Amino acid sequence: MTASTRIGTLDLSPNAITVLERRYLVKDDQGRPVEGPEDLFWRVARTVAEPDRRYGASDKALEGLAETFFELMATRAWMPNSPTLMNAGRPLGQLSACFVLPVDDCLSNGQSGIYDTLRAMALVHQSGGGTGFSFSRLRPKNDVVRSTMGVASGPVSFMKLYDASTDVVKQGGTRRGANMGILRVDHPDILEFIACKDDLTQVTNFNISVSVTDAFMRAVEEGTAYDLIHPRSGKAVGQLDAREVFRKVVHGAWKTGEPGVYFIDRANHYNPVPHLGDYEATNPCGEQPLLPYDVCNLGSVNLGLFAKDGEVDWERLRTVVHLCTHFLDNVIDANKYPLPEIDQLAQRIRRIGLGVMGWADLLVRLGIPYDSDEGVALGRRVMEFVDEESKAASEKLAEQRGVFPEWERSIWGPDASCARGARGERIRPMRRLRNCNLTTVAPTGTISIIAGCSSGIEPLFAVAFMRNQAGVLMPDVNEDFVRIARQEAWYSEGLMQQIAGTGHIHFDQVPAKWQRVFVTAHDVTPEWHIQMQAAFQEFTDSAISKTCNFANDATEEYVEKIYRYAYK
Repeated sequence: MTASTRIGTLDLSPNAITVLERRYLVKDDQGRPVEGPEDLFWRVARTVAEPDRRYGASDKALEGLAETFFELMATRAWMPNSPTLMNAGRPLGQLSACFVLPVDDCLSNGQSGIYDTLRAMALVHQSGGGTGFSFSRLRPKNDVVRSTMGVASGPVSFMKLYDASTDVVKQGGTRRGANMGILRVDHPDILEFIACKDDLTQVTNFNISVSVTDAFMRAVEEGTAYDLIHPRSGKAVGQLDAREVFRKVVHGAWKTGEPGVYFIDRANHYNPVPHLGDYEATNPCGEQPLLPYDVCNLGSVNLGLFAKDGEVDWERLRTVVHLCTHFLDNVIDANKYPLPEIDQLAQRIRRIGLGVMGWADLLVRLGIPYDSDEGVALGRRVMEFVDEESKAASEKLAEQRGVFPEWERSIWGPDASCARGARGERIRPMRRLRNCNLTTVAPTGTISIIAGCSSGIEPLFAVAFMRNQAGVLMPDVNEDFVRIARQEAWYSEGLMQQIAGTGHIHFDQVPAKWQRVFVTAHDVTPEWHIQMQAAFQEFTDSAISKTCNFANDATEEYVEKIYRYAYK
């Protein structure tokens, strides 16, 4: 990415330093940083190493582990999610990014009623976390409320209430709260929900997604109607034409990018602890399905640093993945959770989300185009390796610390009623794991800037552009492109200005080979975006947050085709 600056033992880009100073470093009452980036990484490393003490580690071993964790971050090989960087070693102490809270069909029941959860949401946002909700349990608009003889205002109205509350509570005092709102496709208010963000000034603190069932998708394929189900009675109260509803979803996605679709039955097939409940919602970015009161702490390995002599440095990658699995398991114990229900479930299932970033950088350094069979095949191989090594590391932790308490009845355990699918097949092979869930691919929007790498598994956004980060415009120039251009003697300031101005590299001065290798997001067709995501998804326990870019002149029919392609 941009040229780096050495600060102490660190090698950080100017953009990384700007982001750290604005959002992550501890500040005094006047808003001036009282720590540097190196201090921040030591603060995090020592806090996350400390839980080893409860498993018998000596002071010397703890200091050695803290040094190892520091080195992971200082070399930019690994970054935990933002709340860990912000809050580790500080009074707040909340280290997780992702939460899902239940919303029951009452104003208050002392725990999970509409206003109880509103309060819980505020506490999570205040601690730096993002929240996901399914509003599918709420009765539809104009339904009679017998206790008052009034009528219900419906799920969308309460989502707007949550949206307004989010406006006044900044996440951890450093960023605005983020939410995911989900409604089942068979809820009677589904059409109002699909249209609720047609006005882009409304519900601005929510991403929204329709929870789509396999039965609905079959009805779309067959061109039939499907039942709308009253959430309180469980009875059918009407029907809608499946294709017409699907077209409305597609129209919204084509017009504004929302709603998304959440393939709920596919997600629940791989729910590792089905005896504890079903998935209903995800975190705000969609990559982490969670149970009610569930939580996940995330972190990402910077794949771009594992290119060596034209190959992937598999041995070094193995070492780093094992260390990062240890890191994330420790975060569960080091964490100060905002609600006791969240704390209890976190300890029972020990869910973590180890992901990757810098994928486009790795491809560039290996000379492989993103939108190629070779690129997709390598993506599959890399994620299979990361997933398997994270599970091997979790097995080692289980030997030392014990399996997660709900292991026996999980899809990893011996209980056939939980571990087998509808046809009697094992969903996952039996493995004694420390964690119910290990791999998740997050978008890594901010931590990838700190790491100086491309985000998540996205292609390069551009070779040169201006990035708007927290209201600050920062130049972003791809270091690999500049290095190769200088090495091959076709670099010029004029060329770089042309590239920054036009957003592409299709100029005669740029050799055809490098035009292919440095392919950018808007040059990659939606089909290739989905093929790459599918390759990584095959070996990811949870899901993947990924952007699928369309041309400005893409038709609604083409968007629908891609939605169907993604489902298949």
